Amino acid sequence: MKEAQAGRRVKFFDTTLRDGEQSPGCSMNLREKLLVASHLDAMQMDVIEAGFAASSPGDFASVQAVAEMVKVSAVASLCRALTADIDASWEALKKAKRPRIHTFLATSPIHMEFKLRMTPDQVYEQAVAAVKYARNLCDDVQFSLEDASRSDPEFMFRVIEGVIKAGAGTVNIPDTVGYAIPSQFGELIASIFNAVPNVGDAVIAAHCHDDLGLAVANSLAAVQAGAGQVEGTINGIGERAGNAALEEVAMALRTRADLFGVEFGIDTTKIYAASKSVQAVTGSRVQANKAIVGDNAFAHEAGIHQHGVMMNAETYEIMTPESIGIPRNKMVLGKHSGRHAFNQRLQELGFNFESDHVKVLFAEFKGLADRKKVVSDADIEALARGLATQAEEKARLERFVINSGNTITSTSTVNLYYDGHTVEQVAIGSGPIDASFKAINAIMGLDLKLEAFSLSAVTDDTDAQGEANVKVRHGKRVYNGHGLSTDIVEASVRAYLAAINVLLSEQGD
Repeated sequence: MKEAQAGRRVKFFDTTLRDGEQSPGCSMNLREKLLVASHLDAMQMDVIEAGFAASSPGDFASVQAVAEMVKVSAVASLCRALTADIDASWEALKKAKRPRIHTFLATSPIHMEFKLRMTPDQVYEQAVAAVKYARNLCDDVQFSLEDASRSDPEFMFRVIEGVIKAGAGTVNIPDTVGYAIPSQFGELIASIFNAVPNVGDAVIAAHCHDDLGLAVANSLAAVQAGAGQVEGTINGIGERAGNAALEEVAMALRTRADLFGVEFGIDTTKIYAASKSVQAVTGSRVQANKAIVGDNAFAHEAGIHQHGVMMNAETYEIMTPESIGIPRNKMVLGKHSGRHAFNQRLQELGFNFESDHVKVLFAEFKGLADRKKVVSDADIEALARGLATQAEEKARLERFVINSGNTITSTSTVNLYYDGHTVEQVAIGSGPIDASFKAINAIMGLDLKLEAFSLSAVTDDTDAQGEANVKVRHGKRVYNGHGLSTDIVEASVRAYLAAINVLLSEQGD
């Protein structure tokens, strides 16, 4: 296996907005994609894959918007090895500060025979032609050999040599179905360096899926074997079991720098904020024991562990919470704080809003400060994420009243402002939240199915804000909604209405 060279730089390629969105229930609207992209850009991610421009008008628009907004990262669009796809990607990317066209074609026998119905020679010719065409449009072209880990090595070497000669600056080796194990995948990457004569003219990348729970391990094996780019997503979301979790790869490379001996440019102190942002917009929370960003990642329950950490944190902590940007849940602002101090704290937490948005957030903060004894950084972050992902309020909650108990049928009276006037409806349900959702459905006249619903506390206090996330299905589309309140019923109602407002916004576009 090729030994890692000290000081060698490894790039990070984030595909949360493209591959990550393919995770069931993780679709994002444009506002949500721009929020996530802003966090990735703040992390100084090397490349942000913004979408698949040719796949739909919505994806084209999101790639274009991200390309125009991002200031630091390169922005990529995925496309098949077809001129029409490549043209769509370039049209969406051309205003980016650093555009990258990412084209791909399958190279494994099973894909070539049953999906592409092409011979190896035809695949080779199409791959080379696609890269040449893309290179005439864009200086930065990446080519991926789909299902590379199940491809014939000799054919794979031939394709890699051909696309590099055609102008590909990055060649990606995907473990598309999560089939490889670390020793095998590391040897595969090493074999490329030994067998492809012009491999030094391009960056070799690794894109690993987690079907066997080995995506991060395979990515690290690829780095040890010489890979210069790692691809993955925040929180490891993605198709099927997901992608390599980039936060885990980054912290492994940083914590075990003695072993890997590589450098990278992303700001790890922005990891926590990016993770929370992805959880908020997708409604998919990470498990408590998730490495790096899980709620228990820096928790110590056993007495002997607690004693050791108090004496010296390094006894049981190989990294610090601060290294990934976990905020200290302390009261930094109170109800007497001014807007300037509040806006400064927002910026410290990674949020940069226009003055009108800061005014709205400040009013919400003041209201929260009147209801809570302590307003923490986590509370402020939650408010900011809610505003950043909020669609235009075409349906707005005016008030609601519930009547509930363990000996009566729950009833909810909901009053909404919608379509220029207020409408009120009463409904019964199996609980106050169910009754409230049914009342909203009656007002809106929508046939909605609740696909997922979760409630969590932003902080550990008894007066904590409740954070509700819902997924509702309308026809073939699933819409995410996020709501906050110190009242969990109100948080749930606001989340449900947030999802409905996304639906109404899309219908109006």
